Amino acid sequence: MKYKNKLCAALAVILSAVMLLPICASALTFTPTNGKDDNDEPVPIYLYSPSVYMVDLSSGRALVDIESDKKLALGYLTQLMTCALILDEFGGNEKKLRDNKVSSGSEAFDELYQTGAPTADIRPYEEVSYYDLLVAMILCSSCEAANITALNLSDSLFDFTLKMNEKAKALGMNDTKFSSAHGLYTVQNYSTCKDLTKLCRYLVNNYQVFTDICSKENIQLEATEDHPDGTLLYNNNYIVSSFSEYYYASAEGIKTSNQEDSGRCLASYAEYDGSSYLIVTMNAPFEKTPSDILKGEQDPNSIYGNDYVYYNILDHIALYRWAFGSLVSTDFINQSSEVTEAHIEFGEGTDYVNLKPAKSVNLLWPSDLKTDGVEKTVKVFENIIAPVEKGDVLGVMKLNYNGEEIASVDLIATSSVKRSNTKSTFKIALAFFKSEEFKWALFIIIMLFSVYGISYFLYLQLKYLKINKKKK
Repeated sequence: MKYKNKLCAALAVILSAVMLLPICASALTFTPTNGKDDNDEPVPIYLYSPSVYMVDLSSGRALVDIESDKKLALGYLTQLMTCALILDEFGGNEKKLRDNKVSSGSEAFDELYQTGAPTADIRPYEEVSYYDLLVAMILCSSCEAANITALNLSDSLFDFTLKMNEKAKALGMNDTKFSSAHGLYTVQNYSTCKDLTKLCRYLVNNYQVFTDICSKENIQLEATEDHPDGTLLYNNNYIVSSFSEYYYASAEGIKTSNQEDSGRCLASYAEYDGSSYLIVTMNAPFEKTPSDILKGEQDPNSIYGNDYVYYNILDHIALYRWAFGSLVSTDFINQSSEVTEAHIEFGEGTDYVNLKPAKSVNLLWPSDLKTDGVEKTVKVFENIIAPVEKGDVLGVMKLNYNGEEIASVDLIATSSVKRSNTKSTFKIALAFFKSEEFKWALFIIIMLFSVYGISYFLYLQLKYLKINKKKK
């Protein structure tokens, strides 16, 4: 069964465009630190993931950027786009997601046999709801759930990938290509941390049902003929599992991928004390590193004593601890402060107006990083002519740090200035006398007088000669 809801899909596209309006307030990113060394210098956090992108979830401003544009295999994070297409189809309506049930035959399962693909034990022709398909993908990366979705929302598995890539383009994911609905490794299936952040922000900001599922430790799927008692699925994203050594209380999801070919990838977000951050990391080591094998031998009861170490989760926890413990909201520009003045031509009673910022600028800033190096530059427009209205943009103020522009705000007039007709008339007249046109007109007049004077002089000379001739 295919549920077509063009209105909801259109609304979702509009919402995605709204949520993805320029998200970066600046190009400045930070180096996360963990304490200081013996020389009182900050010690950078060691991150296992070669590609990292962390943003302030509310504004989208980038905070940490490590090779975020590098195209890498994304593993089962692919299924986030499959989830997005389900949610678009039903407008995120949980009741419709639960009420609409679908199934698929062997075509959804054949390519998955003997691949070790993650499964939610959904059987061929078993009727499951779209809600449960979402749960199966988000919690346990169910590859059959992804293929069942693809075959019911499109004519074929291939046609569904066309829809995935079309949606990626609409979200501005220009360095992404999808070749399957599930994410089993192929070289044609890749993305970047920066692109996946766009997809995650779209899902988190638009679909409450998605975030509700992401944060669950486990969910019971609805009973079916094949599973009369339902199926209890546990979230394999251990960052939200309270029984796990990797549990982080402030984390709210989103999805993990653990695959030998693409390493350990993770998309997550966390909220604490009014702040929220989103992180995407890709390709952390799948196997334990030699140094961590040694740690495990020395302390078998630590996480390093286990067969696997979830380096992707360790990276996210380290980044969240840094962000929540170090980043503070810092005022750089006060909207109520007058910063300079602008000269006004033809102003009545005054020839200047005070300027102030159009808005305050407040940025997240590490508490151990001094703001002394932030420079403010002010540029006032030239040739400003009255009348000027209060609030008119007459300049710009920019903040720069280490050669990078981190913020820009318009400077606006704090009051209105009327035009003086007397001043403008006098100025225009004065300007005319200094103009090239006036100079040419004066030259022509002088030439005309000269010609007239010479002609008149010649006329008098001829007349005099005639009179003298008659007398003789």
